[in-house]
Formats: sequence, C-alpha cells, structure tokens
Amino acid sequence: MTVRRKLLAVAACVAALLTLVSASDAKGFRRYLSLRQDVESLHERNRAIAEQNEQLLREINALRNDPAALERSAREELGYIKPGELVFHLE
Repeated sequence: MTVRRKLLAVAACVAALLTLVSASDAKGFRRYLSLRQDVESLHERNRAIAEQNEQLLREINALRNDPAALERSAREELGYIKPGELVFHLE
C-alpha cells in the first residue's frame, strides 16, 4: 500500500467513527432530528393560526359591512330575540 492509500483509509475510518459518534450522541444527529420535528410542528401550528386569522378577518369584515351578520352575532352571543319569537333551550 502506498502512503496515499494509507492516509485515505485512515481518513475513511475517522469519518466512519465520527458518523457513529454523532448518531449515538444525544446532542448529535438524534438532536437534529428532534429539532427538525419541532420545526415542522411549529410550521404546522403557524399554518393553523394563519388560517384562523383569515377566518377571523372575514368575520370582522362581515360584522362591519353586513347588518345581517351583525344581527346574527348579537343574537347568538347576547341571546337577543325579536318580539314575538319563542326560544327553546335544549340541553
């Protein structure tokens, strides 16, 4: 074996050893995978919150511009009824 091949073999062994240490170390590759899962879950949560924000913005615009939506909201949240209406509370 030439010196160059010996150095290449030593470098390959060192690389393999470092890979094994990184995979088995709690602060190595396993931590990277755990953090990557955390980031993915945070992205999903951000998407859900952005969707909820869009829904709330649509509701705000409806309450500002649509009298029927405002009336429906007041009836639902405050329990308002029109004269002559009958209300049945079911449990």
